[in-house]
Amino acid sequence: MVRVPKLTRADVAQAVRNPLLYIAERWTPSPRTVRRAAMSAVVMTVVIVVTGGAVRLTGSGLGCPTWPKCTDDSLTATGAMGFHGAIEFGNRMLTYVLCAAVGWAIIAARSAKPWRRSLTRLGWTQFWVVMGNAVLGGIVVLVGLNPYTVAAHFLLSTALLTIALVTWQRVREGDTEPRPLVGKAVSQLTWLLAVAAGLLIAVGTVVTGAGRHAGDSSDVHRIPIDWKMISQLHADLAWVVVALTVALWFVLKAVDAPVGPLHRARDLFLILMAQGVIGYVQYFNDTPEILVGVHMLGSCLVWIGVVRVVLSLRERPVAVAPVPGPAAEQPEPATAG
Repeated sequence: MVRVPKLTRADVAQAVRNPLLYIAERWTPSPRTVRRAAMSAVVMTVVIVVTGGAVRLTGSGLGCPTWPKCTDDSLTATGAMGFHGAIEFGNRMLTYVLCAAVGWAIIAARSAKPWRRSLTRLGWTQFWVVMGNAVLGGIVVLVGLNPYTVAAHFLLSTALLTIALVTWQRVREGDTEPRPLVGKAVSQLTWLLAVAAGLLIAVGTVVTGAGRHAGDSSDVHRIPIDWKMISQLHADLAWVVVALTVALWFVLKAVDAPVGPLHRARDLFLILMAQGVIGYVQYFNDTPEILVGVHMLGSCLVWIGVVRVVLSLRERPVAVAPVPGPAAEQPEPATAG
């Protein structure tokens, strides 16, 4: 049995005053634990995006017709609200799981030795983005699933995914100045790819806002734009992203870049091909719900691939403290004969 230390009044006061410091003084996570904590935030961000898509695709967007309570008289979904109420309320509850994952990442980063303030700041940035998106999600309900707020809700989730990925990457690096692995021209091409991918995702939210999956069976306002036209623009942007990815891969090969950027560009290309197949199949089959949901998961994977390509173009080696060598031998003092 492990003996539990007795808490004094001073300990309780310190825990209340600064709980993170209190935990950090008594727990040192391994680097593997810190990495897993950062990855849990990435995974939960993807999960909340996919389940949010499930809410819309099942027509459960107004399953809880108000916010922050589920109804005017109940904080939680009731049996009378049926399937749609359970789906919408279940997605709201997953926000707390996401908060727990982000909180674990913050605690692990704060407790790691040595303490890296940059990781803690990234963790807190995730937390405040989660809080902001939760409020925005409430606004989405209160305005009756207005498509512009729904699009903003998704884009803010994409921003959260970006920060979570950067945090996970920074956990595996040091705090030294980043050293570029490729030339400026290659870096510019990569950022052009990132901008094109960002536009692709943004236009995808317009396709969703103009499409038939409004999120509820009631008369939900749609974006007044021709759905086929905006879908064609979305497809054209997808091909631009594919072309830029292929071009980047060939450029990386030509300049004999390290294997890291090459592998990340290859992975992105494969994800884009899979996402493209799903997109065309759903388009020609009148956008069935299950394929739209898979396509939303694919959009997260595409963005993850893009961010990983960008992050692979530089490195931050972990600083290693110099190990002192053996002390030089001192000549023995001369002795009198």
